[in-house]
Amino acid sequence: MLALAESLDAPALTTFKAKGLVSDHHPLGAGVLGRSGTPVASWLMNESDLLLVFGASFSNHTGIAAYKPIVQVDYDPMALGRFHPVTVPVLGHVGVTARILADRLRADRPRANPARIDQRADVAERWAIWRAEKERRLVDDRGSGVNSASVFAALTRQVPDDAVVTVDVGNHAYSFGRYFECSQQSILMSGYLGSIGFGFPAAMGAWAAAPDRPIVAVTGDGGFGQYLAEITTAVKYGMNITHVLLDNSSLGKITKEQRAAHFAVWQRSLHNPDFAAYAELCGAKGTRVESVDQLDGAIAAALAHDGPALVEVITDPELI
Repeated sequence: MLALAESLDAPALTTFKAKGLVSDHHPLGAGVLGRSGTPVASWLMNESDLLLVFGASFSNHTGIAAYKPIVQVDYDPMALGRFHPVTVPVLGHVGVTARILADRLRADRPRANPARIDQRADVAERWAIWRAEKERRLVDDRGSGVNSASVFAALTRQVPDDAVVTVDVGNHAYSFGRYFECSQQSILMSGYLGSIGFGFPAAMGAWAAAPDRPIVAVTGDGGFGQYLAEITTAVKYGMNITHVLLDNSSLGKITKEQRAAHFAVWQRSLHNPDFAAYAELCGAKGTRVESVDQLDGAIAAALAHDGPALVEVITDPELI
């Protein structure tokens, strides 16, 4: 697919579930599209003449523009045009189809339109605008905890390129999709709804499958609270997992959904333990972060620790 994008000089956008499959540092990589995504991807989609869609489900979360001409490629015939009509449905394996298209484009290059625009400059310009906005958000402070932009800026700086990163369900996942810039990391997430608690157990599975790779779990307090005792399993087997926990003492995503539906905010606050102290009691390394200036040092020390380490970051539920 990247070879095809390069043949077309076209931006490559991903769904949230495909985050990391295209590096955010690739000259045509435009990040994630949709509610967990970047304005880079949204702008480029809105300016496009055509969308070439491989394997995406057209969920409401992703928000692929239905009014654009669309070529949809999928090996499942039931997926083609399932949620709304597409201009050209193509039944085929994603990799095989992309390779055929790329090969034919190369063969036809002598007859190609010389006016075709190389969109790398547009991609770079949009990233510059978004990174400037992210920099602006780093100073947001209401006195109620660390902002999410700063957490994921630190993770972008600290997480090794070859890491496996597992993500739970909640506002932290939206912020991860929006702010964290992938290089070559593998990203594991459960999907969309109804699977809160996935993050830390998934990290344990990732460690079992790839114990020589850095494993990083990113969760909220609501999700980790459901599998709190699993840290004892990680300690027992010496699982080298770095767990970054965003603690806002609430089910923040539920709060957001209640407000969006014009309901009163109801029964979503949490009474949390000191998660860092709990990790220490279980035999892991625990660190509590309450200010932005502590982030990089705490995450770097956790990554360097041989064994399970938890970094609890006290975050502002509104600065996501």
